[in-house]
Amino acid sequence: MSDLDADADGPTGNRGDQERAAPARGGPDGLGRELRAAVRGDVDLSVTARALHTMDASNYRRVPTAVVAPRDADDVAAVLAVCRERNVPVVPRGAGTSIAGQATGTGVVLDFTRHMNRVVALDPEHRTAVVQPGVVLDDLRAAAAPHGLTFGPDPSTHSRCTLGGMIGNNSCGSHSVAWGTTADNVSALSVVDGAGVLRNLATGWDSAPAGLRALVDGDLALLRTGFADLPRRISGYALDALLPERGPDLARAFCGSEGTLGVVTEAVVRLVDAPRARALAVLGYADESAAAEAAAGLLPHGPLTVEGMAADLVRGAARESGLPKGGAWLFVETGGDSPAEARARAVTIVRAAAPDTVDAVVVDDPAGQRALWRVREDASGTATRMPDGSEAWPGWEDCAVPPARLGAYLRDFRALLGEHGLRGTPYGHFGDGCIHVRIDFDLLSTEGVARFRRFSEDLADVVVAHGGSLSGEHGDGQARAELLPKMYGPGLIRLFERVKDLWDPAGLLNPGMLVRPAPLDADLRFAPLPREPVDVVFGYPQDGGDFSAAVRRCVGVAKCRTASPASPTGVMCPSFRATGEEEHSTRGRARLLHEMLAGEVVTDGWRSTEVRDALDLCLSCKGCRSDCPVGVDMATYKAEFLHHHYEGRRRPAAHYTMGRLPRWLRAVATTRTARLVNTLSRVTPLAALAKRLGGITPERPLPRVAPRTFRQWWGSRERSRARGGGQSRGGSRARGAEAADVVLWPDTFTEHLSPSVGQAAVAVLEDAGLRVAVPPRGVCCGLTYVSTGQLDRARAVLRATLDRMEPLLDAGTPVVVLEPSCAAALKSDLPELLGDDPRAPRLAAAVRTFAQAVEELAPQWQPPVLGRPVAGQTHCHQHAILGDAAERRLRAKAGLTGELSGGCCGLAGNFGFERGHYDVSKACAEEQLLPSVAEAEVDGDAVILADGFSCRTQLDQLAGVRGRHLAEVLAEGLRHVGAGSEDRERGSGGEHHERGSGGG
Repeated sequence: MSDLDADADGPTGNRGDQERAAPARGGPDGLGRELRAAVRGDVDLSVTARALHTMDASNYRRVPTAVVAPRDADDVAAVLAVCRERNVPVVPRGAGTSIAGQATGTGVVLDFTRHMNRVVALDPEHRTAVVQPGVVLDDLRAAAAPHGLTFGPDPSTHSRCTLGGMIGNNSCGSHSVAWGTTADNVSALSVVDGAGVLRNLATGWDSAPAGLRALVDGDLALLRTGFADLPRRISGYALDALLPERGPDLARAFCGSEGTLGVVTEAVVRLVDAPRARALAVLGYADESAAAEAAAGLLPHGPLTVEGMAADLVRGAARESGLPKGGAWLFVETGGDSPAEARARAVTIVRAAAPDTVDAVVVDDPAGQRALWRVREDASGTATRMPDGSEAWPGWEDCAVPPARLGAYLRDFRALLGEHGLRGTPYGHFGDGCIHVRIDFDLLSTEGVARFRRFSEDLADVVVAHGGSLSGEHGDGQARAELLPKMYGPGLIRLFERVKDLWDPAGLLNPGMLVRPAPLDADLRFAPLPREPVDVVFGYPQDGGDFSAAVRRCVGVAKCRTASPASPTGVMCPSFRATGEEEHSTRGRARLLHEMLAGEVVTDGWRSTEVRDALDLCLSCKGCRSDCPVGVDMATYKAEFLHHHYEGRRRPAAHYTMGRLPRWLRAVATTRTARLVNTLSRVTPLAALAKRLGGITPERPLPRVAPRTFRQWWGSRERSRARGGGQSRGGSRARGAEAADVVLWPDTFTEHLSPSVGQAAVAVLEDAGLRVAVPPRGVCCGLTYVSTGQLDRARAVLRATLDRMEPLLDAGTPVVVLEPSCAAALKSDLPELLGDDPRAPRLAAAVRTFAQAVEELAPQWQPPVLGRPVAGQTHCHQHAILGDAAERRLRAKAGLTGELSGGCCGLAGNFGFERGHYDVSKACAEEQLLPSVAEAEVDGDAVILADGFSCRTQLDQLAGVRGRHLAEVLAEGLRHVGAGSEDRERGSGGEHHERGSGGG
């Protein structure tokens, strides 16, 4: 560390290297003891806590000494007192979604999300709210909504970002053209400054640090001329808010100081009227430049938002999202007291924009608007991958220029990218002239980092030449602070430093940010990662076979930290929502894996107990694979880790029991043995002993084994039909597998635990005119081996399966898999585990869900019209890997109305049966599944749908409700039709085989 008095650069010297201080007196243990004695909140110096807080959503990484979750302002002051005494830096942190590095630090990280996270008071009459810094923005908005109010600024991370973080960064969001920045919506702040003084900041000088007014009065000319006048000037300290003609407004000036002046402990914020109705005009333009040029011209029409994005960012989602034609779009939201008024304003904007657009659409349906906004909000994650799959990074995420200059700036920006051989896809707040972009910097090599610096310096010049701000939303942090002299000049920079020293004399609040900054190319998160690919089992085809690259997918946007799914059908991340703990979020686990690879904090590699414990509550639901904007697949990473962690060592008992379930169930696959097992499982002492030895939680009854397997039923049926020369109900004679239209996969759950589902599927498929066959014995998707990390065994099982399935693959026969988790394993795990076997992708491509097979192979078939509502849950793997569009259409054809819930059932195969998981498993079910079923039970007529065996088991054990596979529901409808109500139920005459199709 540089001596604080060794340089004459201000009262406390140059503290640019403050964070690199030598260990404080007594070391970390001594610091921990003093902190625990001083505060009521949580003090954590564990490997896990430190690893979870090494990074935010930026390119930077620092290892903290301790993480403290204060309970109140007194705790904050106590932490600062201890740290001043020990010369330890302090970094306040909310959700950790900062993109410039300002939520990372080497000393004590203050985590406000655990305790100081309440809406203290809400005053609808005066339109204000008092909030603690850890309040999530959406929670504030939810509290204000019943009063017709909202908080105006709304970053795309609104479901997890905190008000304290928004104040620290002066965050904005898509509605800033209507409601401004966070600073525009803050009335007063309670802060503890670096000297430990509690200050109540509002207008006037009453709570200002001594000397601040004199400093301002001494430089009025510089303050009046040194700040660009544009809506998104976020860079630097907002000292112009202290001018006499503007207040002075201490609260406003404090906003955007990034935790370098003081720590917010409470805030009074202004609320605005929420429009009673909204409409969204989506305007399609030929290209990004045309959209940028048009944005400023729409502002006189009073829109709530003017957001822009280009086609290469939307990619495959464009068609499904309802976007109009175009190479780029403006999202222009309007409000009104009625839907008609909001729509009329949107139509007016469409007409005004018409000369420049190629297409346009107005959406006033709330669900349609949400779908379109999700495309825009997910851009912060989607942009982290280029269309070819290569990585892209922040660093120049949010420059802003005057809106009228946006088109010209973008042309210069694109030209500069080309000069440096870089690529990026701009998007963002076109109406405010603020552009977000992720750029394919190479931050792993020395030359790549050097290019990052050269580009940053050149782009800063371009931004300043256009009269812009280096930061237009996310703050300067470490990413841009070094370049602030280009924007403000030496006079204002010296003034910034003097202001910092008045608020924080010891220089311990978030050092290295904003003033006396750390270099923009130091402390990069990628520096400690291995340069050669790690030896792994899965292929990671989307990441070039590199496990490190797969882990790097998590950039920290933290969509997994939402208190409820981001969409009604979302899944990610059930364990976080059950526990509220960062280590049980997708991001938290990715951080631990990153640190495992880095080897500095987590030092024992694949043997790490910290990583194992964090992954223990991962349900392997694969929700992150679809819901995470960057496609993190934590289920795969968990399987990979477990494989290496237990390699050559004794595994948990559950891995030998439930992980090898197919083997055990095959061993009892006789009627007499199955009945004996079922009888013994109901004998309490024996069942308790079996569960204890098998690693099974005592709260769970053991599932009953079917006395007759699906194959046994199938064989008996085929023998009977062969003797009688019978035909199927669809008119097709039973034949060998080589002549079948579909192969029905007898997964372990259907085969041994719920053969009625397989029997129902056969009835429906044959009624649709399809010839059904089953594959040879011994096929298995390997799911239970994969989920427990027994990957060598999984690979062997899958190779044997491919050997047995090869004749059917050669015939091109579709394979219908009834259990969604097994279908997902064949679709995703199989080709990623056996990438060297050309048969693997062929089998994956042959897999169909039940509804997909019916729709594809029997499109003219009309199911029984049941005319009933449905409730239940879309299976996690169905949502994440397979999609449920075909299921929705088949339900609609059958007159099954309503929607299934999202979330996760919580049982998730072996997870909910494993010892220690019951409470989390139950909490997951109670979040969405059980309430949706309870609501449907009030009606009494609803069909409870659950295509997964785990979902059905969870419903049975926790709610006493019988869930059914869609095939079972349709088969039951067919039986009613066959009993004589065909014309009434189906609205159509004729025999079944006359309506069959698809090869019947």
